[in-house]
Amino acid sequence: MLRKVIVVEDDLFSQDYYKIFLKKLSNVVLILENVDSIMNEIEIGDVDLIIMDINIKNTYWNSERLDGIKLSNMIKRRFNYLKIPVLLISAYPISAFGDNVLADSLADDYLTKPVYDYDKLINKINKLVYSDNERQSINS
Repeated sequence: MLRKVIVVEDDLFSQDYYKIFLKKLSNVVLILENVDSIMNEIEIGDVDLIIMDINIKNTYWNSERLDGIKLSNMIKRRFNYLKIPVLLISAYPISAFGDNVLADSLADDYLTKPVYDYDKLINKINKLVYSDNERQSINS
């Protein structure tokens, strides 16, 4: 079981979906948009995964508006030593953001919304968080 998952999502419907779905996989699911709150939770520790919408609209850092690409890059650079995987999510195909989205964001993977395919999301989480031996246990 995951200790803590941070979800950076501004769509209320999607927030509810992640709360319900991820509750089965994690002890703590935090839906956050405020950069200070996100950074504080990472500093507190026990974060196993960050799921982040690319098109977040209300997220600012020192009056600069951040999308998921910029925010992921900031988190990965600041907390590189923690090796927390970041899964970017968007309603648009990855190609809509250019050829270097994963390199620019330093994110670990990408998934297209809507994320209603349970198996697809489980497979992404398995790939990002668990070793080969542990992957089998979550799918059982």
